[in-house]
Amino acid sequence: MIKRIALLALLGSVLTGCVSAPPTNFSVPGVQRSTTQQPVELKAVSVSYGLPSEIKGDIPTYGEGFPILWEKSLVEAIDKAGIFNDDAPEKVNIFVKVLELDPPAGGITMVTPARARYSVVSRRTGKTLFEKEVYTEGTVPPGYAFSGLVRLKESLNRSVQANIAQFLESLSAAKL
Repeated sequence: MIKRIALLALLGSVLTGCVSAPPTNFSVPGVQRSTTQQPVELKAVSVSYGLPSEIKGDIPTYGEGFPILWEKSLVEAIDKAGIFNDDAPEKVNIFVKVLELDPPAGGITMVTPARARYSVVSRRTGKTLFEKEVYTEGTVPPGYAFSGLVRLKESLNRSVQANIAQFLESLSAAKL
């Protein structure tokens, strides 16, 4: 009996391997410099969860730090893309409301939906110059890693990264 338990423990550790869960990292990989620049200067970015009346899906109860990471990653991606003109007379803010962010509780293929509403607002007039709701999914197949926690965190990362990337594409094509 003890040999069987020891064998199962050894087998479990071998199958799990030395894989550790990746950090929560919403930083968008491979951001390219924008070919066009908006004729406005970005002054501030704010990311928060939507109000209960705005929410369109589940929000994780343990995700208090996600808006901060989302904000930092969005600012980083905007800076890398060079979408805004730093010397423009018109100043804007970007407000992001996270409307859905639902990492799976478990499963073989991990799929995390992310939905956010991005608003570019003039600081001078308060007028919304551009608004876009973006829905993305981060999918991680079972072959990515044996550990479910690793696949879950990677699906969360991919979902938010894709959301930010899709917003940047829309913003680059917009006329502000």
